[in-house]
Amino acid sequence: MSAKPNRVGKKPPQKYSIFSLAHQAMQKHTGWQAAWRSPEPQAEYDVIIVGGGGHGLATAYYLAKETNVGRIAVLEKGWLAGGNTARNTTIIRSNYLCDESAKLYGHAHQLWEGLSQDINYNVMFSPRGVLMLSHNVHDQQVAARHFHALHLNGIESHLLGPEEIQEKVPLLNMHGRYPVLGGLYQPRAGNAHHNALAWGYARAADQMGVDIIENCGVTGFMIKNGVVKGVKTVKGVIRASKVGVVAAGHSSVLAEMAGFKMPLESMPLQAFVSEPVKPCFNTVVMSNSVHVYMSQSDKGELVIGAGSDNYVSYTQRGSFDLTDCTISPLIELYPFVSRLRMLRQWAGIVDITKDRSPIITKTPIENLYFNCGWGTGGFKATPGSGHVFAHSIAAGEMHKIAVPFGMDRFTTGALINEAAAVMH
Repeated sequence: MSAKPNRVGKKPPQKYSIFSLAHQAMQKHTGWQAAWRSPEPQAEYDVIIVGGGGHGLATAYYLAKETNVGRIAVLEKGWLAGGNTARNTTIIRSNYLCDESAKLYGHAHQLWEGLSQDINYNVMFSPRGVLMLSHNVHDQQVAARHFHALHLNGIESHLLGPEEIQEKVPLLNMHGRYPVLGGLYQPRAGNAHHNALAWGYARAADQMGVDIIENCGVTGFMIKNGVVKGVKTVKGVIRASKVGVVAAGHSSVLAEMAGFKMPLESMPLQAFVSEPVKPCFNTVVMSNSVHVYMSQSDKGELVIGAGSDNYVSYTQRGSFDLTDCTISPLIELYPFVSRLRMLRQWAGIVDITKDRSPIITKTPIENLYFNCGWGTGGFKATPGSGHVFAHSIAAGEMHKIAVPFGMDRFTTGALINEAAAVMH
């Protein structure tokens, strides 16, 4: 079962370029191949990835591209990337406090910068910068602490004063209820397109022989003598030598199916989108003290995010009280938003750990691996998460970047405490 998938006899994958676009335009776009196949599951694979979101698809892609594990399948209970990948605010940054986090998110950031070329799909990465505001002396002290920590880890950032911030964000109310005293700016940070990320990874993985199987929910695991042997699904039993679970807010549910518990809580994380307006907001601005952040999409919509709800739930709507707690400071900081209509509001289900850091780990079941607990930081980490998880599964040992994020840290006390960093 170690051989690579047999792709002999199949058409070579189409390359996306300005030349292929012009060629297809001449043919009225009738010659495009499907971006990925819709195969029926085989009876057996070498590796099964449970979860067809960004992290799961990235894991499958790097498994196929950089390892020799053999046959790979991604199982998604719904449609591809219909979970948190499509329910976030698309922010990319690596300005985390802890050294372990800086290495993981920094690795992801580097992959983001060359991802469109790597997978031959435009993920619309836009390094427009991320600015985190300071509203009081404590915020300024936290920003300075982050700045020095980031400098030691080789991550570029700058401390800005009020005048520099006002010049960068003219529409920001600097002297209202939440006065702006300064901020921490990461110029290489920015945004990307969530659907493009998922579709690009799916297309690239499919071209390498990965089977992406939608509408294939997992109902249990086949475990014999403490070793995983496959999964039970709504489409029948599928055997596998190794299984990786990347199921975001439902990771704890799948862990219980395998007979153990994960130290997670699942909560809604809300976001909003306004009607489109002309370009007026050319960076991402975050205010952790009041838990509101905003950027402008390529379509002109203002994308607004908040903190997670304060209760455990699987609703994809979120609570009205958090909506109120988000809109109030938003209008105070950006008065012009009060005249805009909101087009959409939604919530994703995030899996949160006590230290607000992810879990990338072996489990009590041999050859069963979990990648979860990303909380509010999952989208930005997608390429790095998939890369280190793929190499961990292939090697049977955790990647050096992933080692500190094992689930055993909750018993040893070696927490990676981004929860105490305030600017998370």
